[in-house]
Amino acid sequence: MSNFPKWKIALVALVSLFGIVFAAPNMLSREQADRLPAWLQPVSLGLDLQGGSYLLLEVDTAYVVREQLTSLVESVRTTLRKEKVKYSDLGARGDLVNVRIIDAEDRAKAREFLRKLDADATLEAKDDGSMSLQYSEAAVKRRKMAAVEQSLEIVRRRIDELGTREPSIQRQGEDRIVVQLPGIKDPDRIKVLLGKTAKLTFHLLDDTTTSEEAQKGRIPPGSMLLPAAERERGLPESYVVRKRIEVGGDMLVDSKPTYSDGRPVVSFRFNASGAKKFGDATRENAGKFLAIVLDDKVISAPRINEPILGGSGIISGSFSVQQAQDLSLLLRAGALPAPLQVLEERTVGPDLGADSIRAGTVASILGLALVVVLMIIVYGTLGALADLAMILNLILLLAALSFLGATLTLPGIAGVVLTMGMAVDANVLIYERMREEQRNGRTVMSAIQAGYDRAFGTIFDAHVTTLVAAALLFQFGSGPIRGFAVTLTLGLLASLFTSVLVNRMMVVGWIRWRRLKTLPLA
Repeated sequence: MSNFPKWKIALVALVSLFGIVFAAPNMLSREQADRLPAWLQPVSLGLDLQGGSYLLLEVDTAYVVREQLTSLVESVRTTLRKEKVKYSDLGARGDLVNVRIIDAEDRAKAREFLRKLDADATLEAKDDGSMSLQYSEAAVKRRKMAAVEQSLEIVRRRIDELGTREPSIQRQGEDRIVVQLPGIKDPDRIKVLLGKTAKLTFHLLDDTTTSEEAQKGRIPPGSMLLPAAERERGLPESYVVRKRIEVGGDMLVDSKPTYSDGRPVVSFRFNASGAKKFGDATRENAGKFLAIVLDDKVISAPRINEPILGGSGIISGSFSVQQAQDLSLLLRAGALPAPLQVLEERTVGPDLGADSIRAGTVASILGLALVVVLMIIVYGTLGALADLAMILNLILLLAALSFLGATLTLPGIAGVVLTMGMAVDANVLIYERMREEQRNGRTVMSAIQAGYDRAFGTIFDAHVTTLVAAALLFQFGSGPIRGFAVTLTLGLLASLFTSVLVNRMMVVGWIRWRRLKTLPLA
C-alpha cells in the first residue's frame, strides 16, 4: 500500500506530537520541571538511580491474635456483668478465652450470651461450668490477612503525608512490606514514623487505687497499669486506667499541630459518632480524669472540668514542634493494626545512583551510535530513515513512561537498550525482504509493499512472543524486574508503530520525492 489515508497520517502526526510534548520535560532540570503541571512531569528515577532508602518491614500478626483475644475477654466480662452472672477464672490462655460460671442455674443463660458474642468464635462448655471460646483457623488467617492489607494502606498514607516523590510500597510474602523511598535523606525519621502503631484511645483513670499500689500487684479487675509517655516533674511515672475504651482514635477525622499557651500541641476532631461518644463520656464523668493513651503510654491525663460537646480537643505534652507535626501526621494517617518490625534497611547513596546513570547513558549512547552507523553503512539512506524511526521510538518510550508516572530503574535502562535493538531488527527484516522482492523483478512500489506485508507476520510473532515473556516477568517478578518488564513492553509497542507504520511512510515519501526506479538495496 503506497497511498496512505489521511487518518493514518493524522494518527502518526498526533502520536509523534504526544511523544515530543511528554518527553520534553526530561530535558529540564528538577527545579524547572517542578513549575510544570502535575500531568506533565519527567520520568521519576528509581532508588538505584537517585539514591534513597530501602526498608523491609514485617507485620506482627501474632499481636493481632493477642489483641483479638483481649477484646474477646473484655466482651465476655462486660456481657456477664451486664447480665449479673457470677464468674471466675476469666482470661486468655494460649489461643483460648476461658471462664468459669459459678452458679449452675446461670450456665445455660451464659452459654446463649457467649455464643452470640462473635460469629467467628466457637464455644465449648463443660459440666463443671468451665467454658472456652476459640477462633477457627480460617477466622485467624482472615484477620491476619486483613491486618497486613490495612498496614500496607496505612504505610502508604503515612509516606504520602510526608510528600515523598514516587515511593514504591509493595507487599512481599504473607506478612512483609517493602518500602523504597528515592531521594529520602532522613531514613531514621521514616523508620520512627512507620514503626509507631499510633493507636490512640481515651480511658478513664481508675480512682479506686494508686499507681504505687498497682506496682505492687494490686490492680483492680478491668484496669491496667500504663507508663507515662514523658516523665514530667510533679507528675506520676505511671497511671492506673480502665481497660474500657471510652472513644477510639479510629473516629478521628482530622488532627494538626498548633500552639496553646506558646507550647506545641496537637488539635483533633472526631466524626459525628465520635463526637457524641466523647460528649457523653465527658458529661457523665465530669470531675474525673481522662487518660489520653497513645501506643500503651499515657500522653496526658487532664481533669474533665465540663462536658466537651464540640467533638474536638487538644493533646498537650512535652512536645517539640517536630514531635507535634509527626504525631498529627500519624493520627491523620490512622493507627496500624499491628506493630511493624524493620527486618532490613539499606541506604543507597546518590553517588552510586549517579554512577549508574552515567554508565547507562554511556551504554545507551554508544549502542545508539553503533546501530546508526551500521544501518547507514549497510542500507544507506533507507538505513538513515530506519534510524530516525528508532529515535522516534525512544522519544515515544520516554513519553509513555512520563505520562504513566512510571519509575525508571537500572534494569529499565537495560529494557530501553534492548528495545533499540529490536526496533532496528524489524527494519532489517523488512529491508532484506524488499531486497529479495526487487531481485525477483518487482517494481519499486511493489517491492516496498511486499517487503512490509510479508515481513509483518515475522515481526508480529517476534514482538508477541517477547510481550508474553514481559507479561510473565511483570506478573511473577517484583521491584526492578517489573520495571524492566514495563519498559520492555512499552518499547515493543512503540517499535511496532515506528518500524512498520512510520518507517513505511518515510520510505514511500522519500522514494516518491526522489522518483527512484530502483531501491538502493541491491
